[in-house]
Amino acid sequence: MATVLAGLAVAPDATAHSSGAQTSSPVVVVLRDNVDSSAVAARHGRRVGVRVTRVFSKALNGYAATVTPRERAALQADEAVLFVADDVEVRVTTKAATQVLPTGVNRIEGERSSAGSGDGRGSVDADIAVIDGGFQLDHPDVDIRPGIDCVGLGYANGGNHGLAVGGVAAAADNGIGVVGVSPGARIWAIGTQNANGSGLVSNVICGLDWVVAHADTIEVTNMSLAALGTDDGKCGRVNGDAMHVAICRVVAAGVTVVASAGNDGSDAATRVPAAYSEVITVSGVADFDGIPGGLGSDCLKNAAVLVHDDTFAYFSNYGAVVDIAAPALCLLSTDLKSKYSLHDGTSFASPHVAGAAALYLAAHPNATPAQVRRALVDAGRFDYDSTLDPDRIKEPLLDVSTF
Repeated sequence: MATVLAGLAVAPDATAHSSGAQTSSPVVVVLRDNVDSSAVAARHGRRVGVRVTRVFSKALNGYAATVTPRERAALQADEAVLFVADDVEVRVTTKAATQVLPTGVNRIEGERSSAGSGDGRGSVDADIAVIDGGFQLDHPDVDIRPGIDCVGLGYANGGNHGLAVGGVAAAADNGIGVVGVSPGARIWAIGTQNANGSGLVSNVICGLDWVVAHADTIEVTNMSLAALGTDDGKCGRVNGDAMHVAICRVVAAGVTVVASAGNDGSDAATRVPAAYSEVITVSGVADFDGIPGGLGSDCLKNAAVLVHDDTFAYFSNYGAVVDIAAPALCLLSTDLKSKYSLHDGTSFASPHVAGAAALYLAAHPNATPAQVRRALVDAGRFDYDSTLDPDRIKEPLLDVSTF
C-alpha cells in the first residue's frame, strides 16, 4: 500500500517588489459580487499601480496581487473592494509536520520502553543492518548509512521497501514524521533487491558477507525477504543452501538476525530465511488503533477479506518455526522523497522485532542472539485473537515495555 501522506510546501505565486521606500507584499483582493473581477483588476492596475498576478471569478470574485502599504490603503477605500487579505503560505496537511506514534509502535508499547518512543529523549545507540532494497540515504527522519550495494543499482533503486523497514525499526524521535521502535538507531543500507523487490541469493550473501565483516559494529540484521527452501538442521551443508551457510556465520559472529515469516498464508517452514532455526521469525497481527481490544476500524478498504482488529493477519505465514508476532497492517512509515506512507505485510512486522532486539542489546551489549530471542519471546503477551492462525500455535505478540 502506498497512500502518500506528505508533500512539499506550496508557496505563494507572487514575489515581493519594491515601490520607492515601501515594500510590496502578496495579497488577495476580495471584490463585491456585483462587479466584474477582470475589469476591476485591470482598473486597479492602471490607476492604483498594483501588480495583478491572478484573477478569480468562480469560487471567489477578486484577484491576487502584490501591493505596497499605500496601494493597499487605496484598494480598501474603493467601494468595489470587500476586503484585502494577506496571501499567506499554505502547506499540505502532512504527517511530517508533527511527529506521530505509529499504531504498530504503540501496540508493542514502544512509548513505555527505555527509549520512550515519542518522548523526545534521544537516540538509541545501536546499529541495524537492513538487507533489502530501496533506500533514501538523506531522509530527515531515519539515520540511514551506506553499507554495501550488492545489486549495482544504487541504494535508491526505485523502490521504497528498505526505507520503510528502516523507519519502522528506528525512525528518529525528532518531532517530525514518525518514531520507530528503537528511535535514532543507525540503519545500514544493504542493497540486495532491485526496484521490483527481487534479487539473487548471491546478492543476499554479498550483504551477509558485509555484515560478518562489520560484526564489531552491527548488532542486528533484518531480512524482510523470502525464497523457497527449508532448514536441514545443518546450516545448509546437507541440502546445499548457501544462504543458510552465510546466516549461520552471521549468527556465530554474534549478530542477531530477524526475518519476516512471509505473506503467502502458508507454513513458514517452506520459506527461507524464515525457516532457519538460527533467526528470529516474525508473523503478522492486524492492529488498526495501537491498543488491544479489537475495536479499531479496518483501514484495508479494498482487501479481499474483512479484517478484524487484533487478529492474526490472514496473509501471514505460520508454523512451528515462527517465534513471535508483531503488527503487520496499515503501518505508517518513511517513504521516498522524505514522505510518509502506509505499509502492510510481515516485511514490516519483522523490523518491529529488529528494533526491539536493538533496544534490548543497547542495554545488554553482551547478549547472544539466542539470549535476545529468549528475552523477546518471554516479554511478549497474548492479547490478540489467533483464531485465523492455521497451526493454532499462538505466538507471543512483541512487547517492549520492560526493555
